Amino acid sequence: MEKDRALARDCGLWIADCGLKNVTIVEGDILRLAWRDLIPQSAITNPQFKVIGNIPYYITTPIIEQALRERPALIVLLVQEEVADRIASPPGSKTYGALSVGVQVEAQVEKLFGVKAGAFTPPPKVHSAVIRLRPLERPLVAASEVPAFQTFVAACFSLRRKTLRNVLRAITGRPGAVVEAALATLQYDPRARPETIAPDRFVKLWRWSNAGPDLRPEGGL
Repeated sequence: MEKDRALARDCGLWIADCGLKNVTIVEGDILRLAWRDLIPQSAITNPQFKVIGNIPYYITTPIIEQALRERPALIVLLVQEEVADRIASPPGSKTYGALSVGVQVEAQVEKLFGVKAGAFTPPPKVHSAVIRLRPLERPLVAASEVPAFQTFVAACFSLRRKTLRNVLRAITGRPGAVVEAALATLQYDPRARPETIAPDRFVKLWRWSNAGPDLRPEGGL
């Protein structure tokens, strides 16, 4: 897929010159096209496809979000190494944050290998890395819930220096006693920091934040 009309035309000519029959250049904006419409017609009800690409780094997050919405069998992307580290980071690491949680509730993440700047001409000012995402068969958050969940997680990490008790008080507006009771029920340390909370545990916190004052999280525990 190529947004630049002239480059898309030139790529099409190069492919024709090479005699390749199984490659098609699609001219268009990757964030505006329905990816599944590009899959060749098949007798299979739900044909599987893979997303593999060297993408513009400045739209890495929107592309990953779009890819996860499309539910491919596999996503392999070359991204800025700093972003790859953030996406793949485990709880408790320095680079673990809202992006890590947002992706990991929907996919298994692996950082495969790094790519030095010298591998490109001209060399960029950053190093790169290849990441592999395998969308979960049962995501921890439904597609319709993703925007609200991401907003909640981003709010938590905006207060990452505060304890979990104070973070939830600030975000939900609930009294400290109510928050502490909920954390005790959910078996969370009220002194923990957001960067130590695993993705599945963030989902439980978010569901509690949407629940009524009886403290029963939506969908149970």
